[in-house]
Amino acid sequence: MAFGSVNADPTLPVEVTSETLNVNQEDGSAEFIGDVIVIQGEMRLTAERVLVIYNQERSAIERMEATENVVLVSPPDAAEGDWAEYTIDSGVIEMKGNVLLTQGPSIISGDQMIANLTSGTATMSGRVKTILQQGGN
Repeated sequence: MAFGSVNADPTLPVEVTSETLNVNQEDGSAEFIGDVIVIQGEMRLTAERVLVIYNQERSAIERMEATENVVLVSPPDAAEGDWAEYTIDSGVIEMKGNVLLTQGPSIISGDQMIANLTSGTATMSGRVKTILQQGGN
């Protein structure tokens, strides 16, 4: 299925805002806690906690793990779930746990969604339920 109207560019800068930041020099990670907002181009991810894992050289972000009240918005679509992992280089976000995808008036729910932000596609799996709204009113 389609996801988002604009194909994302994973090379764009990643902006993260939170209440607290904990940096672990030993494993090369950073933990953002409290009203976390991640923005990259048109994509916006919010959660209560986001763990940022850097590559071995610690020169770039490898992936992000978001937990608690995770909401992903890639206009005009939005998804929410219990957990998400965003692999930066591939532009792929995997969401798990009570995933709810809203596309205009239609709603799709399932156990897992894998969204490829660079191609603008997504796959929902695990007890998928779809409510398709027809027409105008």
